[in-house]
Amino acid sequence: MLNNKSILITGGTGSFGKAFTKIILKKFQLKKLIIFSRDEFKQYEMKKIFSEKTIKCMRYFLGDVRDLSRLNLAFKDVDYVIHAAALKQVDTAEYNPFEFINTNIIGAQNVIEAALQNKVKKVIALSTDKAAAPINLYGATKLCSDKLFISANNLSGKRNISFSVVRYGNVMNSRGSVIPLFKQNKKQGTFNITDKRMTRFNITLKEGVEFVLYALKKSLGCEIFVPKLKSYNILDLAKSISTKTKINFVGIREGEKINEEMITISDSYNAIESRRFYIILPTKIENKLKYLKKFNAKLIKKPFSYNSSDNPEKLTISELKKLI
Repeated sequence: MLNNKSILITGGTGSFGKAFTKIILKKFQLKKLIIFSRDEFKQYEMKKIFSEKTIKCMRYFLGDVRDLSRLNLAFKDVDYVIHAAALKQVDTAEYNPFEFINTNIIGAQNVIEAALQNKVKKVIALSTDKAAAPINLYGATKLCSDKLFISANNLSGKRNISFSVVRYGNVMNSRGSVIPLFKQNKKQGTFNITDKRMTRFNITLKEGVEFVLYALKKSLGCEIFVPKLKSYNILDLAKSISTKTKINFVGIREGEKINEEMITISDSYNAIESRRFYIILPTKIENKLKYLKKFNAKLIKKPFSYNSSDNPEKLTISELKKLI
């Protein structure tokens, strides 16, 4: 499907983009792999690993998703778009709300418009567990983004294009995740933990990339894909790094949840279940049977909340040690 095709990744210099690039270059013979991002230095650093001189399909395109005209230039002759660009820090969003709106919402709409104008075949947008029943601005902007991408399927007309969303939990060892922070805390002699009850979903970068590739291959449009993941308790995560380091409880930060949720009870009425994942469909989907057949899925009979606390699949301390 992807051989001799052109793929563009917005926010391509981030943790996901670099992992995606590494994996996809091994699997496929691409026509072009375009890294679209606004940070010149991160592109410079990424070029040291994935050089345009030695990897002929690589392209680096400076630009911001806030700039529709720049996106239109970048999307010329692109077959598939992975939209990973976003502002993500929960506490930063509370202090700089409109900056997050500009990137995460207006930027998402710009990606949609550029994709529609340039005959892109598929767009997969990356979401977050914080978009389910959001209590912080970051989560609210990503919920808006999810709604925009799913609704964009109504704008396709006769174009051969589809829009889908992949929603998953905390990415282990990604930039800005808690594990690098805990490793730094260990050196300083104290783990700063917000609340001992806190739980989170967990996914590795490799698992995240493979799931996005699956969605890119199989998606019909209108889906929010939610993988079935294991979750962990924050104290177990700290103990997996060190059992001798002092723990200091600092209290929940602004906009932070005790437990994360990927499917709300309300969403579950419109969800279907496969062996490895769930799919949330729009309320007024015309042909749910098409999705059930495509993904070998079944209807969910009893409404439920898919959250990191009630999730029966928990990572043990020894399992966390191996992953770290």
